[in-house]
Amino acid sequence: MQTKAVLFDLGGVLIKLGGVGQLGQFIGVTDEAEIWRRWLTSDWVRRYERGFCTRTEFAHGMVEEHGLAMSPQSFLQAFGRWPLGLLPGAEDLVRSIDSGLFVSCLSNTNEFHWTEQKGADRVHRLFSRPFLSHVIGLVKPDREIFDFVAREIECEPSEIFFLDDNVINIEGARRAGWEAECAVGVEESQRILRQRGMVV
Repeated sequence: MQTKAVLFDLGGVLIKLGGVGQLGQFIGVTDEAEIWRRWLTSDWVRRYERGFCTRTEFAHGMVEEHGLAMSPQSFLQAFGRWPLGLLPGAEDLVRSIDSGLFVSCLSNTNEFHWTEQKGADRVHRLFSRPFLSHVIGLVKPDREIFDFVAREIECEPSEIFFLDDNVINIEGARRAGWEAECAVGVEESQRILRQRGMVV
């Protein structure tokens, strides 16, 4: 079936993230895949990124859940610095997508990062209709978020192509019937999109 929509993850694909290694240090884990697994399955992360608690509640919950040797305030200060701004070429990549395709983002994020991240205004201008977990109350890799987006943009699942830097989320998208590939950064994303004939 012909592709009608292209959706990007943000962190790790279009936005540089500096928090994975730091989170690993906090919880005493060095394997990146395991760090991501713990992040995506954390009760407090899932709660916060669905918009179900405040940033202060989230910080207290994370310190308690993971037994972190730091105050909630210190965790929150570090957490706020994780997004490091758009990667070079990110804006050009998004704007190079074939104009006949619907283009958006599907991101597990939160009110703190979305509103206060470095270069927030530039990120916000990239997409007229972003799909943000804390706004819609759903998170990747749950099936519900992919079904929700497909309904909202009035596409069949197989008509949607999705790029994410996390294998867990790619697997979730594929289970929902989406076309999806793992991509880290702008260059890899551009290569995949060019191979599929989606950039001009």
